[in-house]
Amino acid sequence: MIGLRSLIRSCRQGGRLLSSLSSETALPSNLSIPSDAVDPSSIVKPSQAGSSLPVIRKCSINVPSHLKPGQAWLESLRNYEDERLGLVDLHPDVFTVMPRIDVLHQVAVWQRNFKRISHAKTKTRAEVRGGGRKPWQQKGSGRARQGSIRSPLWRGGGLAHGPRGPTSYFYMLPMKVRVLGLKVALTTKLAQDDLHIIDSLDIPTDDPQYLVDLARYRHWGNSVLIVDVDEKLPENIIQATAKLKTINLVPAIGLNVHSILKHETLVLTLQTVEFLEQKLLWHDVRYTPLYPFKLPYSDFP
Repeated sequence: MIGLRSLIRSCRQGGRLLSSLSSETALPSNLSIPSDAVDPSSIVKPSQAGSSLPVIRKCSINVPSHLKPGQAWLESLRNYEDERLGLVDLHPDVFTVMPRIDVLHQVAVWQRNFKRISHAKTKTRAEVRGGGRKPWQQKGSGRARQGSIRSPLWRGGGLAHGPRGPTSYFYMLPMKVRVLGLKVALTTKLAQDDLHIIDSLDIPTDDPQYLVDLARYRHWGNSVLIVDVDEKLPENIIQATAKLKTINLVPAIGLNVHSILKHETLVLTLQTVEFLEQKLLWHDVRYTPLYPFKLPYSDFP
């Protein structure tokens, strides 16, 4: 009995000690936290099980476990209103890569130069008119020996090491660098909020002014590039963009870094997003460390 009573007495003393400590750390009764001291937006509320975002399209290609797919709103061209139909998942290895500005510059310079041809041509001493006679004798005159008045040393003579005819500036940039440049261009457009995804190219009219007003209403800038996979485009969008210099159509297979950087806004259809992900991700697994030899592009999707 004596041991039980001492145990109960020690528990009561411990409870009093805890209550005294809690009362010391608590605020006095005459002080209270003001209501505006805590930002309501910073309070994290528990997520409800039924509140899921309206994801219309998910990545068909597996996303690595350590990465998270990017997202963009799906829009429509059927009216001026910036109506958002839902969310679209974007593969992180295509639309959220590291923004390598150096690679972007390499690809942009390569695209500007690989079709460049210089037609500059100068005449040599053999092509300049005249100069067949020796200007003076070899010895005895006291002057330097000369054999022709069209020598490169003479005024009006030929050029010794000038440009000769058409000169090509073509050089081959590695395929991986070109693919990475396109990924970086798509990533920068998405990061700058200049990448828009639409459900289709259907517009209610073929009036060019409709597209001009739509781009101005949605703040798309002075130049817009619309990309689609289908070769047969709706007649209204073709007629509307035929006379416009600021809104251009391009097939998905012809999308390049120069065109993306040249336009302020890039507009892709849902099918174009799927097409770009398949083509660009194929290059990431194109070669393995020990790959069997096969014809180039035989497994191109």
